[in-house]
Amino acid sequence: MQNNIILVGTGHILEKSVKEVEEVIDREEPDVVAVELCEGRFRALKGDMEEFSIKDVISGGSPFLLLTHWLLAYVQRKMGAELGIEPGADMMAAIKKAEERGCEIALIDRPIQVTLQRFWSAMKFSEKIKMIFSIIFAIGSMKGIKDAGEEGVRIGIEKGDGKNYIELDRITDDDVVTQLMEELREFSPGAATALLDERDAYIAGNMRELELHAISKEGTSAGADAKEEEEGRKIVAVVGAGHVAGIKNLLEHPESIPPKDELCSIPKKRRFGIKNLLGVGLGAALLIILLAVIFSGISFDILLKAFFLWFIINGVLSAAGVVIARGHPLSALTAFSVAWLTSLNPLLAAGWFAGLAEAHFRKPKVEDAKRMLDVESLRELMRNKLFKVILVAALANIGSIVGTFIGIGVVGHELGINIQDICVGLKAFF
Repeated sequence: MQNNIILVGTGHILEKSVKEVEEVIDREEPDVVAVELCEGRFRALKGDMEEFSIKDVISGGSPFLLLTHWLLAYVQRKMGAELGIEPGADMMAAIKKAEERGCEIALIDRPIQVTLQRFWSAMKFSEKIKMIFSIIFAIGSMKGIKDAGEEGVRIGIEKGDGKNYIELDRITDDDVVTQLMEELREFSPGAATALLDERDAYIAGNMRELELHAISKEGTSAGADAKEEEEGRKIVAVVGAGHVAGIKNLLEHPESIPPKDELCSIPKKRRFGIKNLLGVGLGAALLIILLAVIFSGISFDILLKAFFLWFIINGVLSAAGVVIARGHPLSALTAFSVAWLTSLNPLLAAGWFAGLAEAHFRKPKVEDAKRMLDVESLRELMRNKLFKVILVAALANIGSIVGTFIGIGVVGHELGINIQDICVGLKAFF
């Protein structure tokens, strides 16, 4: 890494990081202050929110993704509130100090929408569910910040028969950062790649471009003067502590930085992903059951009963998700009515319909998105109209998925279908 690039690793909710950022910028007097923000996150920190479409919000895997995003943001803001500091204060302090000194400001992080989509696509379904419930558990167990004397400021999390502590003053220590990164990789290697490695590469690439741009501009001067200007130009980059090691390594080996197009491509939905295969499999199963009914002597009354059980099991569990989310009764009725069909179609989801119904009654606006990050309690978050729509859509989908697997077992048992029956039916058909 070039000597004219100074990396400052911060904790986004630590007052000491704010002071460190200001001190480094004052001491180094850089020409460029680069911050770990994209345009979207920068606007969000300033309170600017774009208009959004509810249909886009709740389509596909978005309800789960947004639910995770907002819950994580809530945890960070809750911890920041206890410490008396806004999340992202380190970045805003860097920007403010740069403006005071007349430095060039560079937003060097990858667009948040790209990161979130790549992060979500990289996780397994079980990892997504585990992450959501882990965050909810952490919110419910968080008991506030306590002063631990010589050990510094730390936050207590109730766990089992005692309380675990996160020592906030050590968040930027190398050993603590390494441990946290290893835990994330153990939990989900794909998520760690999207959140850490890819962003390290994107940030390092942007810093490299800033450096090369500076050299190109200064190279227009003559001889020794150009060299002095080049060597004197400094870049202070303010990034989360977890990114420092990766960025340093990439700046020392710039040939290993992938192209931006590769880092910013949105993963395409696989035409034959697990969800699609499940839907196709269920459709094939229904066809086989129908053939078995025709050629194996299963009565129409039994088939009708099986359909009724499929309808009830899927509908009740999907509607239960809406009830748990405290959604509108008609949203629960919507989920109940469509779950039996959406469970058979990989292109549909019960949460879409339940979420749209909830949005019809709640009518969330951009102001609700802004207020989601300002809530003081989980109860207040549950009253937010936009969060309610997202939660209804997510839990209705979970209920429908659970109902699908339970329904397969119950219906199969009711019909008495086994491999021999299927073979007999198929043999008669062909």
